[in-house]
Order: sequence, then C-alpha cells, then structure tokens
Amino acid sequence: MSSNRSQYYTNVWDQVLDNLRSRENIDFEVINTFFTNIQIYDLTDTKAILATDNIVTKRICSDSLDLIQAAFIEVLQLDEPIIVELYTQFELPDNDKDELKEVQINIKEFESMPIQPDRTFDNFVVGDCNRESQVASFACALKPGEFYNPLFIYGNSGLGKTHLLMAIGNYVKTNYPDKKVYYIESLKFVDKVVKAIQNNQIDQFKHYMCNQDLLLVDDIQFLAGKEKSHEIFFSVYNELVNNRKQICIASDRHPKEIKGLEDRLISRFSSGLSVGIDSPEFETSLAILRMKIKNSGNEIEDVDERGLNYIASNFSGNIRDLEGAWNRVLFYAIMFQKNKNYIEFETIVNALKNQVVVSEKDGLSSKKIIKCVADYYGLTRSQITGKTRTKNISNARHISIYLCRKLLDLPYMKIGEEFGNRDHTTIISACNKVEKEIKKDTNFLAAVNEIEKLIMS
Repeated sequence: MSSNRSQYYTNVWDQVLDNLRSRENIDFEVINTFFTNIQIYDLTDTKAILATDNIVTKRICSDSLDLIQAAFIEVLQLDEPIIVELYTQFELPDNDKDELKEVQINIKEFESMPIQPDRTFDNFVVGDCNRESQVASFACALKPGEFYNPLFIYGNSGLGKTHLLMAIGNYVKTNYPDKKVYYIESLKFVDKVVKAIQNNQIDQFKHYMCNQDLLLVDDIQFLAGKEKSHEIFFSVYNELVNNRKQICIASDRHPKEIKGLEDRLISRFSSGLSVGIDSPEFETSLAILRMKIKNSGNEIEDVDERGLNYIASNFSGNIRDLEGAWNRVLFYAIMFQKNKNYIEFETIVNALKNQVVVSEKDGLSSKKIIKCVADYYGLTRSQITGKTRTKNISNARHISIYLCRKLLDLPYMKIGEEFGNRDHTTIISACNKVEKEIKKDTNFLAAVNEIEKLIMS
C-alpha cells in the first residue's frame, strides 16, 4: 500500500469517527475504546473493507456496521449505499491482500502432518488409567470449541496421547467434513516457522494456521526455549480460541512442569482442561494386548492364556512396550516354535526372558507399588513419578521409592528410571528421608505399614 493511499485512508476513517461521535445512538466511550482500533484496509465507492487486530473489537463493532455505512456515505458524499465489511487481520480476503499477491504461497510448506486413519475412538481401549482423557477428548470431538479449550493431555511416552489426538481429528473429519483439521508435532511447527521466516512468508503462515477449525499439537514440551515459535504459536492460539476454534495439546508432563515455556502460554493452557494418562493397569493392558493381536491378523484362541497374562503383567509400563513384546513373541514363535498353529506359554517366556522391563519378586513390581501408594493418597501415577514437589506428592513419591527398594531390592539407578529418570543420589536421599521419618513419627510409620500390607495382599 502506498504512503499516499495509507494517509488518505487514515484521514477518511478519522472523519468517519467524528461523524459517529456526533450521533446520539452510539456511545462516545465505545467509539474511543473500540472503533479507534479499526483501520481502512481497502476503499472504493461501493465497498469499504475494514480491519482490526483483535476479535473483541470485531464482535463489538460488527453490531454497528449500519451506522458506519451511514457515516461513510456522509463523509464521502455518496449517492448510492456502500458495502462495509469488517475483518480481523487474519481474515482479510486473500484476493484483496496486496501482501499475498506479491508473494506466491507454497501451501505444501504449511500443510498438516498426516493423521493415521486407524487411530480412532473405536479402537482406543478404555480403562481406569485413561478414562478421564478419553471422555474429555470425545467431548471435544463431538462439539469442537464448545467445552474444553484448550484440552491438554499429559502423561509419559507411549500411553496413548497421540492416539487420542488423532482420534479427535479423525472423528471431526468424518462428522464435520467442512471443518479444517490440522495435526502437527511441536518440532515440526518450529521447522515450519523457520522456513516461513526464510521465505518471507511468516504472515501467510499465520494466516493459514488461523483459518483452521481444529488444531492438534503433539509433544508441546519441545516448543520450550524456541522464542520466535512461542510468539507465532501464541498469536495463532489466541486467534483460534477467540474464534471458538478447538485446540487440543499433548505433552509428557503437566503444563506447569514444562520448563522453558513462556508463562503466558502456561497460563492459557491451564485455563482449559488438563487431563492425565497413567500406565495401564493389568486389565487394561490385557484388553489392549488382545486388540493388538486381533489387529495383527491373529486369533486370541491361538495364544496360551497364561502367556497373555504374562505379557500384560510384565509389559504394561506403556503401550509401545506391550506392542513390542507381542511382536517379539510373534517373531520367536514363527522362527523357533515347531507347532506354528498355537503360541505356547513356554515360547512366550523364552521369547521375553531377557526383555522384562521391571524386576519382579514374589509377583511384585514397581508399577504395583506406585499404584498402591497413589491409590492410598488419592493421587495418580503421573503425579508420583512426575516433577511436582508439593508436600503430599513428595511424601507419596518418597514412600514409593522406599518400598521399591525394600520389597524389590532394585538397584538405585533402576528405581530412578521408574521415577522419571531421576539420579540415583535422589533415590538414596528419598530412602533415607523415609527411614528417618519412620523412626520419629508413629503416624507416618503406621501409614507405610498399611500401604505395605495393601501391596502384599
């Protein structure tokens, strides 16, 4: 836009504002607060395109377009009515934007990552560990933008967060085909921002992103420390939420535990609904395993039931471990078992004898200990193994660590891995704290003994 035309538009809009102020049917304070945030984007004798930088101004001023139209007619001394349209910066018509004419957009650089069609709600196995997340995700898919915005799903790797994001995307694509669905991992978002800057297309990229109806962002924790990407994501986020477009985010930790993420983003994430996913309990692990076997083209009846229980008991840390264990069993049975029609218990044990993730003793595991402690204190596995340091969570975490050492006799480094890859010195310190507390606090000792009984029962 030339400087002369820009100045002309500014002068005309100032006259329009003066005209509006002279009218009795519009509040003077409303004009000064909101109408002054508007600029003329394009103007002819038949049409005026107005632009503002925020959705609030647009919503308030849109109710007065007839008054703005009358003001334009008087200021420009027109004989015929003029069409007045008001947009936010991201909504400006593509065919009227000089900037978009000057730069040819390569849409392929902006496009969504693929959403796997087999990730649906129908084949997502629901249990106590993920019921809350599944219900919230399904609600967002049913009514995008109406319930929880944003929806923030957090939990350790391999528990089904990506499956839920893609299930939301697949449901919306199927039931609302007119809606634009966009899925991306945060590192890919950073990459797209970098390329857009290099190609001088950052405004076009923001415009493209702000036209989406459903934004699904995976592994948001990797956005931490990326300042320019923070800025772009923040701008897109605000525009989408203000326009009641649904945003769903996944991370390996609660938003308040993500270091390097801007406070303004953490605040906005926390304003929606945050739901956690825990490691699947035995029953859910077994149900997931059965579904994996069915989807692999095998029949459940062709696998020894004790073997299925063995896999579900020992590889329920996350779903990827469970799937990897089954793939190893399948390979081992095909290659080394003589009877190809039925996978025997001995085959399963032999295939996995060096693969068991958690050391066991008398049927116990660190997973079971953590679950018992979590249930006793009304917490989740994610809270106990996470980074939160509030007193009640820290106490539960220390007791869990102490009992893993006492009941399983696991190495400190191994216990550290089970509790979010903590250093062995942290594990030693936790054990020492519990031992000291037991000696001086009888109530604390009683609680530890009661939990131990629950674990052993």
